[in-house]
Amino acid sequence: MNETTPAPAAPAAPAPAVPRTDTPGGKGPRPAAASEPGTRARVAELLQRQGVLAVLLTVVIAASFIYPTFASLDNARGITIQASFLAVVALGMTMVIITGGIDLSVGSVFALGGVLAAWASQYGFLAALLVPLVACGAIGLLNGLLIARGNMAPFIVTLATLLGARGLLLAITDEGATTYLVPKDSAFGELGQGSVWGFGYPILVALVLFGAGGLVLQRTSFGQTLFAVGGSSDAATLMGLPVARTKILVYTLSGLLAGLAGALNAARLSSGVTIVGVGMELDAISAVVIGGTLLIGGAGSISGTLWGVLLLAVIQNLINQIGSLNSSYQSVVSGGFLIVVVVAQRYLARSRRST
Repeated sequence: MNETTPAPAAPAAPAPAVPRTDTPGGKGPRPAAASEPGTRARVAELLQRQGVLAVLLTVVIAASFIYPTFASLDNARGITIQASFLAVVALGMTMVIITGGIDLSVGSVFALGGVLAAWASQYGFLAALLVPLVACGAIGLLNGLLIARGNMAPFIVTLATLLGARGLLLAITDEGATTYLVPKDSAFGELGQGSVWGFGYPILVALVLFGAGGLVLQRTSFGQTLFAVGGSSDAATLMGLPVARTKILVYTLSGLLAGLAGALNAARLSSGVTIVGVGMELDAISAVVIGGTLLIGGAGSISGTLWGVLLLAVIQNLINQIGSLNSSYQSVVSGGFLIVVVVAQRYLARSRRST
């Protein structure tokens, strides 16, 4: 029987090479399903962080064409000096909100700091600064201890200290009947009224504080801890982060900055005015949220808060430029901006989660 050897099977044709699209050497466009969600997430994050800057620039450019006096250097100085006090308060509020908290006491603490600074100014420059810082820092420390150690709601605690600080203010000033004056030609008065290149010292103080705050938030472990605590306090605890200590520090810092802003305002006005600071906590919260910081915590930026403060100050200035509107319309416009921003934040956050 003849045996036949089977012919060797032909080698299988190699599978066609599929060009890689995830490396620089790959050819062909990336799949839309992979590229579009990432792009949408980056755009949503950019709008959340810097959208207020685009709005601010648009408003400033439009106002400069409509009102010639708006673009003057004197008007710019007036806007920035008025915004500097709110900016210092909003800086502390930013860090509090990033941790998921809220501080309603800053308006009353601001007024109390101004009165204490004016009263202490008769004893010299250092006393005029240290007395309000110590007193207002103690109020912030009390807020932090009750919230972090006592596990109490920030809204309730800071509402109580709002009332307490305002009551202490009225007690010191005999129900507002006594107004303490800053001595003329004092170094403390120069702090509020002096200037460099036409820009007042409060503006420079605010810029230095914002620069330092930005470095702390972005370049230090403490800043990263703020974001972690705001993202999830329980997860931050499991990671071994000092959650309670962080909350105590941010509320203390908020009280210190509110007291410092009040002292600068007293130096500017040469007196401790008792009626200032009413509703300032709401302005600070509005500026922070408009600047892109989430009310639920875990996300935010120092620069965004600065743009938010300037936007509110520009709106107030434009209302003054119009002339036929009173200052009450600022609250209407600010409230409208706040609603739009909160709705936009919810949409942007949802877009980022969906990617």
